Amino acid sequence: MALPRPGALEPKEPSPRSRQRMQESTPTGTAELPPSAEPGGHGAGAGRQLRVLLTPLAVAGRRLLPQKRLLSAYGGAAAGRAPAGKRLSLERSPRKAAPGALPAGTGSGSGWDSAWDEESDGSDAGDSPMNGDSELSAYERKRLKNITENAKFFAALKLHESAARLQQMANKRQSHSTKRPKPKKAEDETVLRRSMRLQRVDPSGIPLSELPAQPEAEEYPQVPAGPLPMIPEDQVGNSKLTDDLLATWMRISEVKAHGTEKLTSDMKRYQDSLNSMVLREDSIKKVVKYRVCSMAIHPSESIILVAAGDKRGQIGLWNVSSRAEEGAHVFAAHNDHINCMQFSPFNPAHLLSVSNETLRCGDVTRAVFDEICRSEDNEVNLSSFDFLDDNASTAIVGQWDGKVSVVDRRTPGTSPELSADIGFKRTRTVHVHPVNKQYFIAAGSADVCVYDIRCLTAKQRKPVSNLAGHTKSVASAYFSPVTGSRVVTVCADNKLRVYDTTSLAPTVTALSTISHNNNTGRWLTRFRAVWDPKQEHCFVVGSVARPRQIEVFQDTGKLLHSFLNLDCLGSICSINIVHPSRNILVGGNSSGRLHVFKE
Repeated sequence: MALPRPGALEPKEPSPRSRQRMQESTPTGTAELPPSAEPGGHGAGAGRQLRVLLTPLAVAGRRLLPQKRLLSAYGGAAAGRAPAGKRLSLERSPRKAAPGALPAGTGSGSGWDSAWDEESDGSDAGDSPMNGDSELSAYERKRLKNITENAKFFAALKLHESAARLQQMANKRQSHSTKRPKPKKAEDETVLRRSMRLQRVDPSGIPLSELPAQPEAEEYPQVPAGPLPMIPEDQVGNSKLTDDLLATWMRISEVKAHGTEKLTSDMKRYQDSLNSMVLREDSIKKVVKYRVCSMAIHPSESIILVAAGDKRGQIGLWNVSSRAEEGAHVFAAHNDHINCMQFSPFNPAHLLSVSNETLRCGDVTRAVFDEICRSEDNEVNLSSFDFLDDNASTAIVGQWDGKVSVVDRRTPGTSPELSADIGFKRTRTVHVHPVNKQYFIAAGSADVCVYDIRCLTAKQRKPVSNLAGHTKSVASAYFSPVTGSRVVTVCADNKLRVYDTTSLAPTVTALSTISHNNNTGRWLTRFRAVWDPKQEHCFVVGSVARPRQIEVFQDTGKLLHSFLNLDCLGSICSINIVHPSRNILVGGNSSGRLHVFKE
């Protein structure tokens, strides 16, 4: 905005008191204008000059303007050369030149420019007045000198350059790529001295012959196909203890059980019998080396003989009634997981076990493990089995690829009599109806169905009944032990389901559903709910609850009892088995240890 020239204004005559105030506010040494001076030489008017000084700021990358540019803002000739927006000056009326003073415009410069050259540092040379400096007081000259010195000091610090350098260092990203070290040249490598022994050179200079490569020892030795002698893996020297164990097994197998299972119909008496079963320190033993995958208990009423199979194909036999420390022995009968084991109900001297590759029968009378069935091309295929008749001569075998096979022990060879595809992706367990032996139930990937063995062909896959409601894979499905009117299943959806199979309808819904944590993970064997042979409506299953326990449920979903011992039971027993006539429960954990609850 352009300001009016002083000559265009008509200032009023200041009062004496205002003139006194202006004199008091004027700094010492400041040249006073006579109040009678008027701009343009019009007489004694009160002409005053308005001066605006804009000091340029230092900007990074630009050199500070010399101080003479600031001082030239007060000169008439220099004011015309001032760039617009940088300084503003109002012209005043010319004065009479002092005697001896040079006229304006003469010399090398005009105004105050003549007192400053391009290399001037802005100092006042001892505060001595120069040509044209009569209007600057000593205070203003001192102030300009301080500004110049401060500007030089900050320029010497080079703060802007340091700030830019630090900013560049902060923005520089470190490279994440790792450079491979350059291979050293052969001539740069230091040649290591090696003795003739390390170089395998004879002192005479003849190279020695290479030693034959030793075969690497297998971590788990493979069991050959065919019959295997019943010799314990841990037997060293004296075999008397092993002979005693096998002799005990043979002796108790000759005694026929008087009557079958002792049923307990009264639920109150049954619950009292559960409360009488306890776990003691002498009833815990490590029977196999690895995780227990299956168990079987001998039906003898006098001696407690338990068999356990682990994930490396080893079978452990433990005479619980023996007080000797060497009451358990391990036999290598398979190469892989032993998924299912049973003593023959017709002849308890036979112990049948199935692994992923073979189905074997341990005959204690001949001290041999016979091979009954082998999967085709030695594939990992067999998953479970159950007997189809009372004399245990035929069996139904489940396969991991979803098929089922019928095996007859009386025929020579290891091939099944029949193999049928039932439409499952995989078959985990098979179980035969206790009364109607032609029916069997198969459990697999979210499928639980009942089939008729008489209608089973190579291409027949239509089930008799479908047990609906499972949303994830099913670990097991078993008929109730006496009438087969109930089926209990364990599913990965954390449910235990009980079905009524009194009449095998095409589709059967769950009679009761129990919420149960079945998430065992990869290091534990999956839970299997097994019926108590002495009670038609109660079953036993492992638990992940704390304190560690084994649970007994009624088919209505009610929890009847929990077997636990804070001092002796500190692990999860995934596999459990109940004695058919005595109050005995055996639980196996993932370390190969068995826990026996008994009266």
